[in-house]
Amino acid sequence: MKILLTGGTGLIGLAFIRRFDEYQYTVLTRSPEKAKSLLPESVTLIESLDNLPNLDGFDAVINLAGEAIIDKRWHPKQKDRICQSRWQMTQKLADLFARSENPPETFLSGSAIGVYGNRGDDVLTEASTVQEHDFATTLCLRWEAIARGAESYTRVVLLRTGIVLAAHSGALAKMLLPFKCCLGGRIGDGQQYMSWIHLQDHVNAMGYLLTEKSISGPVNLVAPEPVRNNIFTQTLAEVLQRIAIFPVPKSILKLLLGESSCLLLDSQRVMPEALLNKRFSFAFPTLNQALTHLLKDTPASLTKG
Repeated sequence: MKILLTGGTGLIGLAFIRRFDEYQYTVLTRSPEKAKSLLPESVTLIESLDNLPNLDGFDAVINLAGEAIIDKRWHPKQKDRICQSRWQMTQKLADLFARSENPPETFLSGSAIGVYGNRGDDVLTEASTVQEHDFATTLCLRWEAIARGAESYTRVVLLRTGIVLAAHSGALAKMLLPFKCCLGGRIGDGQQYMSWIHLQDHVNAMGYLLTEKSISGPVNLVAPEPVRNNIFTQTLAEVLQRIAIFPVPKSILKLLLGESSCLLLDSQRVMPEALLNKRFSFAFPTLNQALTHLLKDTPASLTKG
C-alpha cells in the first residue's frame, strides 16, 4: 500500500510508520534533515503539497499535521497558527482528491475529542451531538468539515483522538517528573473525565481503519475506560509507587495556562463505540494495564523510593 502521510515525524505518525513498515510512505515534512534522522531510508520525503498535481498513485492518505495545541498559551496569533496548520493542510488534501482521476480509496484525517466540548458526566459516542461553543469545538468542527469535503472522492475517517499515552513523549512524559518528586496530584476538583488511549492501541486502530472499508465518518480513538482525573492521578501514583497529594487548584492552572487550561479541566467521557461495534480488540483497555506496560522500563530511580 502506498500512503501519503502528513505529520510523519510526530508521536503518532512516527509510531505508525514503524509499526506498519510493510507500507510505502511519502511523508510531507518542513524539516527534511530531522525527518531523515527519524524515518527509515525507504520513506520518500516531500517539502510541499504543491509538488503534487493530484493524488493518483497513492492508495491512502493519513493527515496528522498540526501545530502543537498545548505547549503554548492561546494568544490570538497562536490560536491562528493552531487553526491554520490544520485547516489549510486538510483543505489542500481535499483539493488534491478532487483533482485526482484515480483518488486514494481512504482518507484518515485527524481530529480530537475536543470536538465534544465540556460535557460533564455525559457518555459521549460518535453519535453524540456536537456544536461550536469554544475554541476547541470550533477548531475541530471546521477541521472535520474540511476533511468531509473529500467524501465525494474517497472514504473519509475522522480520527477523534483522546489523550495519547506514551512513555517518552506526549502528556504522560510531562507528568512523570512531578510524580517522581511526589508533587503530583489531581487537577482542580479531580472530577473531570479523562479519555485516554495507549499509543500502541491508537496506532493499531489506525491500521484497522485503513483497511476496514465499512467504517467512515467520526471514530473515537480512546480506550473503553475513561476515568476521572483523580482516579487517573491515583493510578499513575500507584504504578510509580509514589504518593499524589498535591492538587493543582483550578485558579492556579488558569493563571498559568490561560484559556488552554480547558484541555486539562474540561470533562469528556468518551467511548469508542464505532470500534467496539466492530469488535476491535484493545491491547490495553484499562488504565492500570496501559500505565504498567508503558512504565515497566522506567528507571529504578523513578519507581523506587
